[in-house]
Amino acid sequence: MAQDKTLSCRDCGAEFVFSASEQDFFAEKGFTNEPGRCPECRAARKQQNNRGGAGRNSGFQQREMHDVTCAACGVETQVPFRPSSDRPVYCRDCFNQQSGRRY
Repeated sequence: MAQDKTLSCRDCGAEFVFSASEQDFFAEKGFTNEPGRCPECRAARKQQNNRGGAGRNSGFQQREMHDVTCAACGVETQVPFRPSSDRPVYCRDCFNQQSGRRY
């Protein structure tokens, strides 16, 4: 059975305990690396990423949306692509009915 380990946080340098139960959980999930950050720094980083800060999603741009009229029901809607005049464009509901999908 695993024993508690004391690790050092790569962000703040504080020591924290990587408990035996956490090690078992990591092993069960297939994680091979030990945590590099203390719980406080992990929580702060997660919150920063969720706000679109300097995290992995910050490089993405908002998708450009285009106003269209649904070819089936006539409702005004938006689509994430530039429609061409040679193909019909549907609202989400009509598209799902056309393709048999449900969301």
